Amino acid sequence: MKDSLKIVKIGGGVLDDPEQLHQFVAEFHRLPGQKVLVHGGGKGASTLLQSLGIEPQMVNGRRITDAATLDVVTMFYAGKTNKLLVALLQERGTNALGLSGADGNVLRATRRPVGAVDYGYVGDLTDQSVNTPLLQTLLGAGLTPVFCAITHDGQGQLLNTNADTIASVLARALAPFYEVALHFCFEKDGVLADVNDNSSVIPQITPARFQELKASGAIAAGMLPKLENAFAALEAGVEKVIIENALKINEPVKTVLCRS
Repeated sequence: MKDSLKIVKIGGGVLDDPEQLHQFVAEFHRLPGQKVLVHGGGKGASTLLQSLGIEPQMVNGRRITDAATLDVVTMFYAGKTNKLLVALLQERGTNALGLSGADGNVLRATRRPVGAVDYGYVGDLTDQSVNTPLLQTLLGAGLTPVFCAITHDGQGQLLNTNADTIASVLARALAPFYEVALHFCFEKDGVLADVNDNSSVIPQITPARFQELKASGAIAAGMLPKLENAFAALEAGVEKVIIENALKINEPVKTVLCRS
């Protein structure tokens, strides 16, 4: 029987608000068993870029990462944000270890090819990008890995990589060895039937139900790519995907995506 493993991704408002961040860390600490945390950067990276006279550039929600932007987001994601989270977890008694993809060669990416858009120093991942033996060793030693959104290409180049993608790839790569639950945490209580009513959480979505909701237009456009990625993870062997409020991860209100 496989051990259970929770992979939790946070970003956005939780990282930007010190009170919410402390509350999330307390809730994450309470989660039983082996776990991994993956974080984005919130709005702080864009604020820092602007303060340095660098105008943030986004296309379809993805950051254009030129050399100057890469320097700043590396400092912010892998430095300030990652180490603050590790320190807060240590305060609670969770023995956390902060990681970029370069540490222990744990996540090796390839630079995204230039297409209609040149995203710059942005890394793409596959299931083969993950150093699973190292992660198994760390988890077995009682450590909680904390991943920032910085990877590397194995040739000395750091790359900016989407945190949702990192969480999904980690979940798929570890699914053969653990019973993996992938948690996407944000400010809502789950997937909502009515985007304006936070109490309208859909408790469970199967692939068939997802197609129905998509066809009816009930799911907001911004949620669609998250759900499509989530069902792809389920097809690749992840046990379940949970979409929930970052401050309520130990409460029953949430949306659980399942294979059938």
